[in-house]
Amino acid sequence: MTSSERGQTMAQADTAEPARDGVDSQEADAGTRPAGNRQDPGAGTWRAAVHRALRVSSRPEPWKRGPVLAALALLLGLLMLLHARIPNRTGGLGSLVETFLPWFGLFIPVLLAAALWRRSASAVVALLLPVMVWLNLFGGLLGDKSHAGGDLTVAGHNVGADNPDPAGTSRDLAASGADVLALEELTAQDRGVYEKGLAKAYPYHTVQGTVGLWSKLPLSDIRPVDTEMDAGPLGAAKPADVKLAYNRALRATVATDNGPLAVYVAHLGSVRVTPRTGFWTGSRDRNARALAKAVAAERNERVVLLGDLNGTLDDRALAGITSLLHSAQDTAGNGFGFTWPAKFPVARIDQILVRGVEPDSSWVLPATGSDHLPVAARISW
Repeated sequence: MTSSERGQTMAQADTAEPARDGVDSQEADAGTRPAGNRQDPGAGTWRAAVHRALRVSSRPEPWKRGPVLAALALLLGLLMLLHARIPNRTGGLGSLVETFLPWFGLFIPVLLAAALWRRSASAVVALLLPVMVWLNLFGGLLGDKSHAGGDLTVAGHNVGADNPDPAGTSRDLAASGADVLALEELTAQDRGVYEKGLAKAYPYHTVQGTVGLWSKLPLSDIRPVDTEMDAGPLGAAKPADVKLAYNRALRATVATDNGPLAVYVAHLGSVRVTPRTGFWTGSRDRNARALAKAVAAERNERVVLLGDLNGTLDDRALAGITSLLHSAQDTAGNGFGFTWPAKFPVARIDQILVRGVEPDSSWVLPATGSDHLPVAARISW
């Protein structure tokens, strides 16, 4: 090795040594740096995930994926938002949608899972519409709005014409503690069973056709309510005693410590789903209009309506009634309070509606032998 080569080698060694010293110095500094100044690896991971998501969402591909899912999400939102505009002339489609309207929310997590699987940013954003609409319609029912208090407990139950145990049902209802009890779908053969089973708990009662009212407080001004069960001239020509046999609504005054309370008991016409007519609601809608007229003519400021209305309060056919009365379940209940069918309730068609009094709590009673669940509420003046 020449002298010049030896000189170059020594120079390289001299310049390399400070670099190693710098590394060692940095490592030493890192070892003595306070723990509080160290960067949190979790925070770094979180920031990295956010940056990665932003990078992915800024690319055009996620926005182009899943156009069908995005369209379905928007259609779902529009369906719930504009349900009142769905025509009812074709097979009662509007009423059918409104009957099961809360359940349309189940499509949201399904579409969300599909959107995440497809990594479709457009579908995820489109889902904001049905989420906001559903929460606006039903979000208020998710919490418990009941509170202690109340002057009077009212209860209602469609006991079912095919109830295999009317005696057991009457015992359960008598044990409910209700001050006022309304029953619907009473049959001629079971009427005596209910009258006997409820006599001890309720000294006052009336039965008008297929509906009845039992009370711990005196009753007066009792009369059947014409809900136009018979349509047309032939129906109007029937004698009153014939109509009374299948009458499905009544009105009575309950004498409370806070003054008279008008109580209506009603069982509106049934609905049917058939291949020819679709969702048929003809008699139910006619009964609802007649009942709304009767309630509108009521002079007592304090009114309670108990009954099987064969429709949810979202159904436009009940708008005439819901414009006059408000729901105890919506005001003071916990959840949706579904009542039918009893084995797996999917809709609340058994209602407690009030005017001039305040619901303090509303709940669904345990199942009986009926295909409906009983409902109850505490009200105050």
